[in-house]
Amino acid sequence: MMQADWEIKTRAHSCAHTGYKFQEGDFFYTSLIREGDGFRREDLCESAWKERNPNIQPFSFWRSKYEPPAPAAPEAFAKDDAEGLLRRLIEESHPSHKNACYILALMLERKKMLRPVESRDDDMLVYEHIVTRETIVIANPHLSFDQIPDVQREVGALMEPGA
Repeated sequence: MMQADWEIKTRAHSCAHTGYKFQEGDFFYTSLIREGDGFRREDLCESAWKERNPNIQPFSFWRSKYEPPAPAAPEAFAKDDAEGLLRRLIEESHPSHKNACYILALMLERKKMLRPVESRDDDMLVYEHIVTRETIVIANPHLSFDQIPDVQREVGALMEPGA
């Protein structure tokens, strides 16, 4: 697993091509373009999207409505919640956490905190955080049904206080 595949890419507040500062309610397009070992995120206003080079095919893209950033959280994410644990494991970028990151992402998707984004690569899952609009790319470990209980126990142990 390449470290760049685990990076969280934050939504821009202006168009990557025109510099236009997005206003609340503006629609814009996000595209993920594979570069080397990772991905480059580009947020484009609608006019720039229409004028983009059609020969450059993104790995994934989607349309969103711009919402101004939420006020900063008073403190870091709690270590015992699923989102905080996922962020910590992504930051640590250890290959042994691949399965746990996958299960945590599914948990956050069920809680409607992450929204899946269509991807052309079955080995990569792309999510957008509902509140922060961050892009999160997770490796798909292609777990079998009989592996899931063990990974769920692993995640439960990681969420225990003091883990």
